[in-house]
Amino acid sequence: MKKIELEIVALSHSITQTHSYAVVLGEVDGLRRLPIVIGGFEAQAIAVALERMQPSRPLTHDLFANFMTTFGIELTEVIIYKLEEGIFFSKLICRHDGDSIEIDSRTSDALAMAVRANCKIYTYENILETAGLYLEQTEGAVEPTADTKPNKVPVTSKSNIDADMKNMNLEDLNKLLQKVLEQEDYVRAINIRDEINSRKKNNK
Repeated sequence: MKKIELEIVALSHSITQTHSYAVVLGEVDGLRRLPIVIGGFEAQAIAVALERMQPSRPLTHDLFANFMTTFGIELTEVIIYKLEEGIFFSKLICRHDGDSIEIDSRTSDALAMAVRANCKIYTYENILETAGLYLEQTEGAVEPTADTKPNKVPVTSKSNIDADMKNMNLEDLNKLLQKVLEQEDYVRAINIRDEINSRKKNNK
């Protein structure tokens, strides 16, 4: 099965859902986005590594990364390989003494390790097709290049749009989804995406 490379494009925080964060993965050379809900501690661990901050004492993920380096274990890639009942499953692909080793991991921890090891992140088409969001390009928009991409990944904080999704039809939900994506409230977008997918599944 073909792997699709992803990159972290944002950390999103919803101010109306306490301690709700999403890490947003973007399809390399594509417009699809894969938002994944994570905890506050994991969001902090990812942000610290992305911003190249140096905490006074090592965080848990820093400790694990230092342990791997000390014993010659290289993290070569992270694969988000399964989506089951809304939960993403990931594994760390490591190399040690010429052997390849797979380690099961929570996706949030795997991403926190990936940014520390500067390794590639992958998923499969079926996962991106099921849980991904398509970011529509506005007219005249220019896709960022390696030279124009910001060095820092934005951490957004947007309020939710008041809407009773249960009373909305699919067309209205898709319009709301695009509006929320434009505002970069990915936590809200996840809820809308799940409602749309649930409707489509029930209509089959």
